[in-house]
Amino acid sequence: MSDVDCVVRSRDRLGESPLWAGAERALYWVDSRAPSIRRFDPATGATATRALSEVIGSIGLRSRGGLLLATQSGFHTLDRLEAGEPSALIDPERHLPENRFNDGRCDRRGRFWAGTMNDHRRDPTGSLYRLDPGGACTRIRDDIIVPNSLAWSPDDATMYFADTYREVILAYDFAADEGTISNPRVLVDRFGGGRPDGSTVDADGCLWNAEYGGARIVRYTPAGKVDRVIPMPVSQPTCCCFGGESLDVLYVTSATQRLTPERLAAEPLAGSVFALRPGVRGLPEPAYGG
Repeated sequence: MSDVDCVVRSRDRLGESPLWAGAERALYWVDSRAPSIRRFDPATGATATRALSEVIGSIGLRSRGGLLLATQSGFHTLDRLEAGEPSALIDPERHLPENRFNDGRCDRRGRFWAGTMNDHRRDPTGSLYRLDPGGACTRIRDDIIVPNSLAWSPDDATMYFADTYREVILAYDFAADEGTISNPRVLVDRFGGGRPDGSTVDADGCLWNAEYGGARIVRYTPAGKVDRVIPMPVSQPTCCCFGGESLDVLYVTSATQRLTPERLAAEPLAGSVFALRPGVRGLPEPAYGG
């Protein structure tokens, strides 16, 4: 594998939420704006796409099989990618019709965390929610413009979170047993021309962030120092995750939205999925326990 390979050539409007399903040896992600869920089998090169009826922000694995979905209308489950309809769990923002869910991820206690955003204007009407395995949904914080970068340190002591349009990545103290956060502090507030989008954490405890508009992936130490910068062949990388049998492949999604015809012509791989071997390993993707 070369430094950065295009493994799924596509024109996703807003590729997001990549996750590695270890039991299937497959990569899942979403095209939020298509909207659809997509699956890539690296062994065969086959890609499957499941169309959806509404905007989707993120997905998570479920311990009983299938996927958890965070969409325009709240949380849903989907038993099979190939057939069946999503089953609604809860919509905590039914009273906010302009809002939708965006970035989301499972913690290692089987809880799914996801943030909402206003999908019509950049007003801070979003919130961060925690969905427990029993189905209880708790609002953790509010005043969010665009939620992103949810990830946890290997020891579960720290949770990372970014409000993209405030151009800051925060680190919180994380109480894993209780599922609570405290003591927010700035991890990163300077970027290379883009904004912080989706993230993942490697086994060494460093945070890998896709810099939307910055055409790069950046590895930050737990102290917030830039450790490594990987240029991307597209200007809008959106999120990343570790996968492969040894969790040593970094997969990166990307977007075409808001690119002019001239920019699209200059970026023939925009909206595709990329892979690279950065020389470190990731951590297994947790599953939602409900």
